[in-house]
Amino acid sequence: MADMSGTWLGTYWQRGEPTRFEATLVQGGNTLSGRILDDGPLGAAHLTGEVVGRRVQFTKHYGAAPNSPIDYTGQLSEEGNYVHGQWRIGTSHTGMWEARREVDTLTADLNRVLEKRVPATAAASRG
Repeated sequence: MADMSGTWLGTYWQRGEPTRFEATLVQGGNTLSGRILDDGPLGAAHLTGEVVGRRVQFTKHYGAAPNSPIDYTGQLSEEGNYVHGQWRIGTSHTGMWEARREVDTLTADLNRVLEKRVPATAAASRG
């Protein structure tokens, strides 16, 4: 079973418009809990849900606004570093979402920087 504990950076789409978010998740057994901070007007929310195999399900509740809870379902990648799926509010509003572990994003950025430096360093040492 995959462990989703950690920080995730993601995006959800509502009416074609993307909203970025950061989620800090804690998983104990199949139980998932955590906090989400949206880069939008609603801000902070908390979540509760579960992970069964690679299937992820959670409900997001905003504290600052009396909005309806938002149900998320998704599929975790085999490597456990990417998740994507669909969110739903009641029966009328729905959209797609995805997230990556923050460490993977930072590692990928670091690798791109290092790849750019290696050829220049190797050429200088041959000089």
